[in-house]
Amino acid sequence: MLKKTDNGNAGRPTLCRNCGAIVGAGQQQCAVCGASVTQATTRNPSAAPDNETLRFARAVLDRPYKFTIILLVANLFVFLLMWQSSGLTSQALWEFPEPVLLAYGAKLNSLINEQQQWWRFVTPMFVHVNLPHVLINMYSLWVVGPYVEKLYGSAKFIVFWVLTGIAGVVASYLTVRPALAVGPGRFLFKSSDVLSAGASGALFGLVGVLFVFGIKFRRELPEGFKRAFGTGMLPIIMINLFIGYLGRGFIDNAAHLGGLASGAILALAVDYRRPGEKAVVATAWRVLQVAAIALVAVSFLKTVQHFRNPLPPSLVQVETPVVDERATKYVSFAKAMNDGQDAFYLALKDHKVDSIDPAVKQLETAPSLDPRADGIKDSLKALLTRAKAAAASVANARVKQAEQSLLADDFSDWSKQYNEWLKTTGRSYGIIEVMEPPSPQ
Repeated sequence: MLKKTDNGNAGRPTLCRNCGAIVGAGQQQCAVCGASVTQATTRNPSAAPDNETLRFARAVLDRPYKFTIILLVANLFVFLLMWQSSGLTSQALWEFPEPVLLAYGAKLNSLINEQQQWWRFVTPMFVHVNLPHVLINMYSLWVVGPYVEKLYGSAKFIVFWVLTGIAGVVASYLTVRPALAVGPGRFLFKSSDVLSAGASGALFGLVGVLFVFGIKFRRELPEGFKRAFGTGMLPIIMINLFIGYLGRGFIDNAAHLGGLASGAILALAVDYRRPGEKAVVATAWRVLQVAAIALVAVSFLKTVQHFRNPLPPSLVQVETPVVDERATKYVSFAKAMNDGQDAFYLALKDHKVDSIDPAVKQLETAPSLDPRADGIKDSLKALLTRAKAAAASVANARVKQAEQSLLADDFSDWSKQYNEWLKTTGRSYGIIEVMEPPSPQ
């Protein structure tokens, strides 16, 4: 038994139970404090796991987490500025007006593509759509952020936050694909270019870091930390993905998954700051930290440069009245088209046809804009009629599945025609499209 205990460090690294430093495989003495690994192991084997956990906790969790607090303050500060721009009304706390979200840097693909507003890949991680949104995200940051900052150090933590936040916005940007936002695709893809904002992409990135950290270093971690990280993060991930599934079409799941994946990749590539190591951050990481902070600062400077004067209360509280007759007709036309698409989704995915007849009637009464728009409108009416018939069909499952697949393909082709019209002739009406509610990350 004693011989087996003496050689217990031969196969893998372990922690010095005197100071918490890493002891290499096969070493019998800690290089930091000089304590004998064999003696520390044989004194009280039964208490070793608890002592090991306590020493690791003292060595790691006593580290400062000042940048977590700085991020909390920064997000809340931006939120208060947005509330002020919204007129400081109680109604605005539950839903900021879209002009305010845009002014403070929310993501909108059309502005990135057409006006090269690249900073909207960075600023959305500090912008939130309402009070519950910012409170939930900041509570999550308060829970998860300190662990990542203490394990990896402040420099790596800031780099992780910015990179995973950007990755989440990029994923949101790439998944505006109306043709794919049908059926199960609605979980990931968006049917239109909607506003998107929130810190959830970066938060999922931190969760991804902890998940991979626990698995990657499972042989080094004390038993108590193995249970907390790694597979211990799976319930959090699965619960949030389930919530995202329930809120598909409203919650930006692409941003969440983009942040989660990028955080996992970073944790695979980057080591954490082990107990006993000198608290000197490599120069390269200091440079990256400064670069990340500078990128955020420049992005908000660009936002300020493009920030129009604070919105007057009239614009915050009510929509701008449309006085142009062409624009008025377009708004009515676009609403009918949006309602028709929603009815089609419900019929194709959930076999709910109650909204089809009202949608068809609304399309029939929608104003005529031009021959091409009228043809697209009639095509949508035909698709709705087919979707209703398919839902009521008594054919066998294989035939129904084939019809639904054909419907989905035809709707995809129709979406391309409609989006092409929006980008060309639709511009002449002064509005590209009727925006859906902003999508929180």
